[in-house]
Amino acid sequence: MVSLAKTHTYELTLHWTGDRGTGTSGYRAYSRAHEVTAPGRPPLLGSSDPTFRGEPDRWNPEQLLLAALAQCHMLSYLHRCVVAGVVVTGYTDNPHGEMAETPDGGGHFTEVVLRPRVTVASPEMVEPAREQHEAAQRLCFIANSVNFPVRHEPVIVVAGTPEDKTTSPV
Repeated sequence: MVSLAKTHTYELTLHWTGDRGTGTSGYRAYSRAHEVTAPGRPPLLGSSDPTFRGEPDRWNPEQLLLAALAQCHMLSYLHRCVVAGVVVTGYTDNPHGEMAETPDGGGHFTEVVLRPRVTVASPEMVEPAREQHEAAQRLCFIANSVNFPVRHEPVIVVAGTPEDKTTSPV
């Protein structure tokens, strides 16, 4: 068993805003709209995925899980690069998540692939930069909390080279 030296708590408020006057009197009678708030932060407007009668202009839980995984990896990765002496000058990710529905109406993610495009300051930093993704994966709190594989397919380029000017092959 792993001994935890520190614990952290997180709290927010989730408020359903989708009552159209008849509550949940029928499947089509209510909106899936909601707001997520926390002190000192702007409201996050949410809904379900449009496939499940959600509003397409609001964030859905599946997107937020994908975003949390990508953010956590990036933040862990940037830290690891500092420790390893790798100077990162750019970072963009286009993550991809797969979810499978089950016959009972539930479902689960089957995999997430992070596809970070990292720009480093000099050519000798390319390989050490690539290696830091493994360390970041081990450190990421969110990736360590999910029960499906989180893979990464990084592209590392050097600042100022022609590759730095191209877009990620996504």
